[in-house]
Amino acid sequence: MNATLAQLKACFDQALTAAFGHELAGTDPLLVPASNPKFGDYQSNLAMALTKQLGQPPRQIAEAIVQALRVEDFCEPPTIAGPGFINLRLKTAYLEQQLQQMQPSERLGVPLSKRQRVIVDFSSPNIAKEMHVGHLRSTIIGDSIARVLEFLGHDVLRLNHLGDWGTQFGMLITHLKTAYPEALTTANALVLGDLTSFYKQAKQRFDEDETFREQARLEVVALQAGQEDTLKAWNLLCEQSFIAFAEIYRLLDIQITNRGESFYNPLLAGVVEDLAKLGLLVEDQGAQCVFLEGFTNKEGNPLPLIIKKTDGGYNYATTDLAALRYRIEQDQVERIIYVTDIGQGNHFTQVWQVARRAGWIPENIELVHVPFGLVQGEDGKKFKTRSGDVVRLRELLDEAVNRARADLEARLQAEDRQESEEFIAHASQVVGISAVKYADLSQNRTSNYIFNYDKMLALQGNTAPYLLYAYVRVQGIIRKGGIDLQQLDGKVSLQDEAELTLAKHLLQFDETLSALEADLMPNRLCQYLFELSQKFNQFYDRCSILQAAEPERNSRLALADLTARTIKQGLNLLGIQVLERM
Repeated sequence: MNATLAQLKACFDQALTAAFGHELAGTDPLLVPASNPKFGDYQSNLAMALTKQLGQPPRQIAEAIVQALRVEDFCEPPTIAGPGFINLRLKTAYLEQQLQQMQPSERLGVPLSKRQRVIVDFSSPNIAKEMHVGHLRSTIIGDSIARVLEFLGHDVLRLNHLGDWGTQFGMLITHLKTAYPEALTTANALVLGDLTSFYKQAKQRFDEDETFREQARLEVVALQAGQEDTLKAWNLLCEQSFIAFAEIYRLLDIQITNRGESFYNPLLAGVVEDLAKLGLLVEDQGAQCVFLEGFTNKEGNPLPLIIKKTDGGYNYATTDLAALRYRIEQDQVERIIYVTDIGQGNHFTQVWQVARRAGWIPENIELVHVPFGLVQGEDGKKFKTRSGDVVRLRELLDEAVNRARADLEARLQAEDRQESEEFIAHASQVVGISAVKYADLSQNRTSNYIFNYDKMLALQGNTAPYLLYAYVRVQGIIRKGGIDLQQLDGKVSLQDEAELTLAKHLLQFDETLSALEADLMPNRLCQYLFELSQKFNQFYDRCSILQAAEPERNSRLALADLTARTIKQGLNLLGIQVLERM
């Protein structure tokens, strides 16, 4: 209904200039969906906003606007409520016409946006560490944002900014060379087994053994110098990690391009050199720093952002500056979206400040940090295993699938229903993974949320199974009626209140995606789909579909089909598959 909103805004603009002159042209009409359906579909509180400027009572302003407002083609006569709210109700005939245009559209009437080249930087696990619950949010929030932007027509580069470089690799390479020397001489893929255990073993040796620590320090130097056997060990660690990561991404249906910190390593010296030439670098206790504006230490002095450490090494800020320059100059992007936890907000603000002061960020480039809160256990603390370890992502996903399977098998037994092993395995996989994704995406991403398998797998409430069931219900109707959807003429006639409510919600799909494109909040789409499923179930309970006489039957089938297609498309944008049967 973006087109409707655009139409309404144009009408308000004309009415304002007709009523109060050209100086008010381009004023935002402050149009929002009506808070209560009894007031109509849209509401404007523009009259209150203009009171001071025009020196008139708001109701008088509202009356002048309504007098000049030409919306009779698609709205009932506007009404004024309270101190000066202008309420608008769309005509039923207009809604029917919009739905008929939506019916044959593969995109459900969603227009393409003005194309931008966008990077979504998400997931970003570390080499030689298994992905854990802390990677869940970045991975699925980033994927969902990328999917929505791609659907809206943007050219999206999905980047995995892997932690694949730095001082910890001295420790890991030394452990690999001494504990698994055969790995460097065989052509077979390296099998370290459990990456977490491998990392813990290396860390323990590093903490306890002075000789090991010194060897690890030398390996860092060798890695930076490109020494052949050290690079080979590093490559083996990366390969082994990629295999483990790829398995998680396959389970979650995530497409992503690996481009780790090592990719930008050759560019770091240039960053330091250019900042020095611009006079931004200051030496502080042997380190090369940029002193930040607006950030102070405990003593109240300007805070330094270290660009080159005392020992000549670089840190995250240097890599992020190099990555930012590369993405702007080489990737030619216009919008860069970083999906990381809320705690990294200051880091990005500081790095971007330095880049802006250096003149590396053109006016047309938008940089966005998409922060998210923690995944918590039932106790409200960080979600951990009973032994206090961080929960591995693979184990968390497997547990969700196993629980979904147990639920499904119990229901099949209760209904005395027989299904093939293939059906049970597929349905359990889809429901389990969907439940985990949806439980996360349906939260406001800036909040922490409590991880609860029972709640996320429930068939009632704002859950993936509830939405999947609404979709399945429509497929069941179509199968039961032996309906060939190609034969429907797509004509919609909205008679019942439940039909009107459902129709209006269907026509808000494009508005929802447009808002998500701007604020990058996937819970908007979840809320939209949950309300759509609720409104469909109310329509289903009130209005007979297959038993209705024509042309009502045809119209209601068209409404049901549009609902199912919208749920399917919306879930796909959240990275969730549908099932034809449950």
